[in-house]
Amino acid sequence: MKILIAEDDPFHRSFLSSTVQKSLPDCDKVFEATNGEEAIEIAENNAIDAVVMDLQMPKMSGIAAASSIWKTHPSMRILFWSNYSDEAYVRGISRIVPTGAVYGYLLKTASEHRLGLALLGVFQEDQCIIDREIRGVQQRAQDIHAGLSNTEFEVLTDISLGMTDKAIAARRSISTRTVQSRLKHLYEKLGIDQDLINGEIGPAFNSRTRAVSIALSRGLLNLEGMSLAEEQLNAWRLSIEV
Repeated sequence: MKILIAEDDPFHRSFLSSTVQKSLPDCDKVFEATNGEEAIEIAENNAIDAVVMDLQMPKMSGIAAASSIWKTHPSMRILFWSNYSDEAYVRGISRIVPTGAVYGYLLKTASEHRLGLALLGVFQEDQCIIDREIRGVQQRAQDIHAGLSNTEFEVLTDISLGMTDKAIAARRSISTRTVQSRLKHLYEKLGIDQDLINGEIGPAFNSRTRAVSIALSRGLLNLEGMSLAEEQLNAWRLSIEV
């Protein structure tokens, strides 16, 4: 078994390598990458069986690297390893996992024993291993009353990219009225106050920019997720220009 470790911190990389070799007796080769671009290159040029992927790395994030690897190797088993449990990361991963793929998401606060069990579960027993705290975030995100639906999260992403209602409607193949309805529900769930300051000044906020601001403060959006969203937007723009 050949394992790829993608982690930019030397200490964490050494810890992961040691734990992999202790926990996986069948592992005969450990490859190491210090950023997402290196991870993609190693995965393409070697018969990698599974990947331990940090989420925050220079040059390219773990989510973007995993997305690229899964496009050519949809059955690749990936264990995400991160300091972060923000909803933006949880949603970002859920949007790129191929149907039927086996993966895991473990926080770096987990013990070496817990990491070893996760490595065995994901890489050898084909189990999806998700940290308890991450499962809590997933459940909150799926709560139709408190969390954002997938369509509401999509429209949040679109307005954070600066898209107009008409552009969103074209991209999502819906009417502008549906876009406005989703925005209304989004604003309600984010608690955006539409009250007037007074008759002369008018509304207290621009609803779109206020929604993005609140989403950033709550961890619903982050740089890695937005970078991936920008790539997807550019791909869509190219497709409609052909």
